[in-house]
Amino acid sequence: MGTSPQILVKEEPNKPQKSGTAKTARLAQRTVMMVIGAGMMAVALEIFLVPNQMVDGGITGISIMLSHIFDIPLGILLTLLNLPFLIVGYKQIGKTFALSTLFAVVVMSIGTQLLHPVQPITVEPLLAAVFGGVILGVGVGLVVRYGGSLDGTEIVAILVAKKLPFSVGEVVMFFNLFILTGAGFVFGWNNAMFSLIAYYIAFKMIDVTLEGLDQSKSVWIISDKYRDIGEALTERLGRGVTYLQGEGGFSGEDKKVIFVVITRLEEAKMKAIVEDWDSDAFVAVGNIHDVKGGRFKKKSIH
Repeated sequence: MGTSPQILVKEEPNKPQKSGTAKTARLAQRTVMMVIGAGMMAVALEIFLVPNQMVDGGITGISIMLSHIFDIPLGILLTLLNLPFLIVGYKQIGKTFALSTLFAVVVMSIGTQLLHPVQPITVEPLLAAVFGGVILGVGVGLVVRYGGSLDGTEIVAILVAKKLPFSVGEVVMFFNLFILTGAGFVFGWNNAMFSLIAYYIAFKMIDVTLEGLDQSKSVWIISDKYRDIGEALTERLGRGVTYLQGEGGFSGEDKKVIFVVITRLEEAKMKAIVEDWDSDAFVAVGNIHDVKGGRFKKKSIH
């Protein structure tokens, strides 16, 4: 790859600058976590899925089938088939994402080569699908969480979703439908169905890895007893609340809206607190992927 042209960027005068040590530490953390994630992907493929003739979605699934048909090392196919998508990603999505993805794919490819001679832990298809899916999902989730990807179809999905009325997830599912169908012709329909089980488990584990087991939720509460409810949430859940100003769409009356962020485990307790003060209160709950800053700290639930 040629030398990139120099781009002059006007520095924002008030933007805080991170120290070189902090940047190095952050880069080291990203590198280590992506190596672990890509390594877990390699383990899932070579120790569980591939020996039991199961496939993953995307470029990885295509690589597994082509490796079986033409007897080409899986690691080589993973790198070669992902390269065109990485080039597109470099131009259309961003240099950091593309380079991070390339690094993760290379680590995964090397891992599959090193693990290929290792005997599978189990030849029981269901066990291989379950444990392979769990390890694969956590590995992919780690790589995605730290700024990369392990499959070129995700890059295509991002670009396609910008031009068509489909989400990234819907585009990926459309690709994988054809890939898993192809697995039925290559490895047999039983193995294709086990592959679907592994894919579903991996999909769920990616969400768990990205969001955490203690997933955060945002809550909006509208009630005339907003002050009592807010104080109860602060006192009994240890969560800071924010009072927002609202207006009723039908009545035109001023309304106070309570906004609070809680964990998944606190949702039932939160609803009970609201119910105690106002059984007619409006409560809306949504999922949040990340929470930073503020007074989001844990106290005992009582």
